[in-house]
Amino acid sequence: MNRDLRRDLYAVAAAALLVVAAALTGVAIKRADDVLHVGWPPLYANWLPHTGPGTPAAIAVAVAVVAYGPSLAARLPWRPLLWTSWGGAMAWTWSLALVDGWERGVARRLTTRYEYLQVIDRFDDIPATLRDFTHHILLGTPDQWPPHVAGHPPGATLTFVLLDRIGLGGGAWAGSFVITVGAATAVAVLVTVRTLAGGALARRAAPFLVLAPAAVWAGTSADGYFAAVAAWAVAFLALAATGHRPRATALASGLLFGLTVYLSYGLTLFALMAAAVLLLGSRRLRILPYAIAGFLVVPVAFTALGFDWWEAYHLLVDRYHQGAGGFRPYGYWVWANLACTVLMVGPATVAGLRRTGAVLARQHTSPERRLALLLCAALLMLLAADLSGMSKAETERIWLPFALWLPATAAFLDHPRPWLAAQATLALLLNHLLLTGW
Repeated sequence: MNRDLRRDLYAVAAAALLVVAAALTGVAIKRADDVLHVGWPPLYANWLPHTGPGTPAAIAVAVAVVAYGPSLAARLPWRPLLWTSWGGAMAWTWSLALVDGWERGVARRLTTRYEYLQVIDRFDDIPATLRDFTHHILLGTPDQWPPHVAGHPPGATLTFVLLDRIGLGGGAWAGSFVITVGAATAVAVLVTVRTLAGGALARRAAPFLVLAPAAVWAGTSADGYFAAVAAWAVAFLALAATGHRPRATALASGLLFGLTVYLSYGLTLFALMAAAVLLLGSRRLRILPYAIAGFLVVPVAFTALGFDWWEAYHLLVDRYHQGAGGFRPYGYWVWANLACTVLMVGPATVAGLRRTGAVLARQHTSPERRLALLLCAALLMLLAADLSGMSKAETERIWLPFALWLPATAAFLDHPRPWLAAQATLALLLNHLLLTGW
């Protein structure tokens, strides 16, 4: 066993110990006083071993990606690789979702009392609803919004309102939409990595982006859709910053960044990723006017329609502390959230993050160092969200937009197939042993 592999395994063992510590500590806290408000700490889940119609498909996808993913990624032309990655990510996410069955795993996920589809009929007059939106955020207000509606800017709910308006109403269409769009996150990350760090690293990362354990929660969660929007905003910015149709791609990036911050307040942290992309690009000053112009479109539109983002955000903070966020202990979740992240990203990513640190320690500029800098920005976003105290529990869902970048660190690993097998095994065990809340 070489020294690098030994160190990788030490890092994975340390991460596993973190998960065990979070689980044991969480059980002890629940027995003393159930302030965690999760069924199987640190995850928002319950112990329920089960199989479903997605089980054979999930195993088949995992075996196929482990066996053929690295070789296909190495030899496919670039555009077919992107389509294949999207198809593979969709197959993986769909099959994992269907382990819980069609109704429980897909069709009902976004129709519960917490979710967006509960309020579709309240958006018959969209401008009037937006003007009135902040009056229903706090608990105890008349017709208070469900938790996920109150917890996000109205762009999130409007997505499902517009789907309903074009004839794609109901939980089945909503679930299908977020899985299909969310799987495109892998493609956006690949485009960004190739643009900023070269095709060789992107190809090495591709199978790990397809087979991410985070797919357990991306299907079916609106946060998977949010992740895709934010990832494509970054991808277009990378293309613009390196001279690929800079005006059009900068404008597209700005539009998507504007939409991103009206999907989730926490995704303002993607400013860190944008800064990293601009730092790595060569045309950052030339593209900024177009990116800024694109960014302003969505905020100006929502403001003109009567929605005040800043007022809503401050009310959300109050609502957060009125609910579970007010009694979930920060002292536990500030580190247990990281245990959730370990389960989202898997052992290959833990080993990849260790190697990322080693790459950054090098003095010379290289494609590997550029990729390491980009992915450190993703990790920094996640850590900032953690320290904020506004993400106590449920981060396996909430942090999807940040965490889905991290499997790209596995591009630094040797011998990808055993690592891919470990990723798949973790995801399959999680999905079959636990009934996840999202």
